Amino acid sequence: MIAFTVRRLLASIPVLFVSTLLVFLIVASSVDPLAPLRARNPPIPQTTIRAEAVRLGLNHSLPQRYWDWLTGLVLHGNWGTSVSSGYDIGQRLISSFFVTFRLVILAILLSLILAIAVGVLTAVRQYSRLDYAATAIGFLFLSLPTFVFAILLKSWAIEFNQTVRPNGPPIIATLFEASPNPPTSFLGKIGDSAGHLLLPTIVLALVSYASWSRFQRASMLEVLNSDYIRLARAKGLSRSRVLLRHALRNALIPLSTQVALDTAGLLGGAVITETIFEWHGMGYMFIQAIDNYDLYPLLAWLVLASTLVIVFNLIADLLYAVLDPRIRLA
Repeated sequence: MIAFTVRRLLASIPVLFVSTLLVFLIVASSVDPLAPLRARNPPIPQTTIRAEAVRLGLNHSLPQRYWDWLTGLVLHGNWGTSVSSGYDIGQRLISSFFVTFRLVILAILLSLILAIAVGVLTAVRQYSRLDYAATAIGFLFLSLPTFVFAILLKSWAIEFNQTVRPNGPPIIATLFEASPNPPTSFLGKIGDSAGHLLLPTIVLALVSYASWSRFQRASMLEVLNSDYIRLARAKGLSRSRVLLRHALRNALIPLSTQVALDTAGLLGGAVITETIFEWHGMGYMFIQAIDNYDLYPLLAWLVLASTLVIVFNLIADLLYAVLDPRIRLA
């Protein structure tokens, strides 16, 4: 198991290297960080623009710029400085990640619990009223675009706040990850954080639940129709033991891959949800970097997002061996 993990991690290094190189070459060759300066009216003197290009290292070749960035990151842990705003990218990356982390983890846990429960129940009671109702709800959220669902939920919350408390502070927060003037007490901070988590968590949880529940149902049905489940029933094992110990454990194997990939993607930046609710997480950092033609924050976002995908794929592989003892990682 340890040797497998080490080999997977070592094999991921070239993947990270190639991905960052490709993004650097594509973005750096197609985007001019000095475009806002060149477009100013009255025009800025060319000497000032050339001095700014030297300060940012834009006077060097693309391979040299990439090498400087790569060696600074690998040898010194230096993520660089934002070209547009001048902030330290490493500090912004950490703070943005933890903003997204507390949103995504809660949504993933709620979605996973709900998806497994509904997937198992609808598989066991196939073609029942529960199955039809869960199928209809699942397809509803599958077909509803995330931004539409988020906007509808946000609009409802605004109307609810205006109706219940027209002149006071809103009951349901619709903007930002925290209040501009948060409470100082511990319980007040918990309540403020929970209020801001409510709407975006509902959006991410229900959107993920829609696909995961259908995935779990299909996997559970396949396992329930397998020969070893029939054998377990013929041996007289109780219904609950057959479902939980034999069927569910194996039915979770395909779902673990899907959850791992989706979790890595959400942690890399729930762009749509964060944009609509104006959370300053990884999604906001990504959009801001694109809008400002800022290469190095975009590279930092890519490195973290790619690392998360690799790590969660590794976790999924390790879960295979835990859920199914027949699988051996050599």
